[in-house]
Amino acid sequence: MLVALIFADSQSQPLTVALRSEMRQFGNSIAVLAPGAFLSLTLPVAIFFAFQRHFVPGVMAGR
Repeated sequence: MLVALIFADSQSQPLTVALRSEMRQFGNSIAVLAPGAFLSLTLPVAIFFAFQRHFVPGVMAGR
């Protein structure tokens, strides 16, 4: 995912950085920040579930 930032223009930023900058404007409004946080969480969770078969034994093996 970080590779995409190398090829992106200078105006691009990860969703988590955008959420952090929006906290200044919408800090008290959880209804605005919660959907963005949920969207930023979906890709890592999807990747985990897709590769869970390989991830869990690797963690348990201690490698």
